[in-house]
Amino acid sequence: MFVDAEQDPREVGPSLGDERATLIEFLRCQRLTLELKCSGLDAADLARRSVEPSTMSLLGLVRHMAEVERQWFRQIMAGQEVAPLYRSGTDPDADFDGAVPDAAVVSSAWEAWRAECAFTDRFVAAASDLGVTRRHHDQGEISLRELLVHMIEEYARHNGHADLLRERIDGRLGQ
Repeated sequence: MFVDAEQDPREVGPSLGDERATLIEFLRCQRLTLELKCSGLDAADLARRSVEPSTMSLLGLVRHMAEVERQWFRQIMAGQEVAPLYRSGTDPDADFDGAVPDAAVVSSAWEAWRAECAFTDRFVAAASDLGVTRRHHDQGEISLRELLVHMIEEYARHNGHADLLRERIDGRLGQ
């Protein structure tokens, strides 16, 4: 167990909320799970790659999720013209490729991730309803409701990766 049940920060949210509260709570718990999987590790451990030729690492996952939150909520939903945090036309995997064992890179990744999560939270709180839609490039409209479900799925999938990465680093399992 990563933390005792009484100490688990994922266990203090609302349990019988409306649709918005429920989606926000599930997203909050998935984000906290990613933080738990990374807790107590140094830069070298966070940047440790899974298995060749993969560039996946816990630090890469933090950077990736910062990029994903930024793209979906700032660029698509809010319509802001902001540059990607890591990706470029020449290196679309820079979120993972640039996850190197450097304390400054780790600190920057956490700052970026927290800033993007905070933006998402403010955007969702200010939205008039979950049915608000935005155009997603060539793929048509996406509603805020659909996007929140997608984000929960995105975190859950990557938290499965984080489980395996963490187990490989120090044997800690689950939760």
